Amino acid sequence: MKTGPKFKLAKRLGASIFEKTQGQKFALAQERAERNRSTTKKRPRGASEFGKQLLEKQKVRVTYGISERQFSKYVRMATSSHEKNPIETLHQLLETRLDSVIYRMGLAKTRRFARQMVSHGHIRVNGKRTTVPSHQIYPGDQISVREGSQKSAMFEGFAEKNADKAIPSWMTFDAKAMAGAVSEMPPMQVGDTAGDLSAVLSFYSR
Repeated sequence: MKTGPKFKLAKRLGASIFEKTQGQKFALAQERAERNRSTTKKRPRGASEFGKQLLEKQKVRVTYGISERQFSKYVRMATSSHEKNPIETLHQLLETRLDSVIYRMGLAKTRRFARQMVSHGHIRVNGKRTTVPSHQIYPGDQISVREGSQKSAMFEGFAEKNADKAIPSWMTFDAKAMAGAVSEMPPMQVGDTAGDLSAVLSFYSR
């Protein structure tokens, strides 16, 4: 999915949706923008409820780097069952994409790099090479870096650099073996998603 200049897009959406916009430079730019808005003579028009929901949808969609078609499909899946919490289900569908799992394990520094890693055939799921970033992962699935890829420059010094890296509680990972597994469905935690999933579902329910 093409996103354009990341800093500019993150500034427009008002959220640090990319890894490169999570530093001090972006935070200072946002503070300056807020000060400029507060000192302007023209009073800004308040955003409509629809506008706010659209913004939250865009934040989440861009964070995970997925198309509108893919995202709307996840929303339909999340709301199709009346027995499950649709907000939690949507969160789990997004977090258990293979590229998201690779990112959470620390094999890739960004979700975009995780998608490239999968697409180029570096990742195996349950022993089989998988080249689909959106491949859904379930509890018990084993994820590993292909043996031939482990020797590439991409993973040089990986074990030493990531030996003490913290990973989410819902997965296990061995940095030395470059392999891990999902042990349970991911619980919702503060900061997991850039946008409000409740507002996202409201947007699609119109």
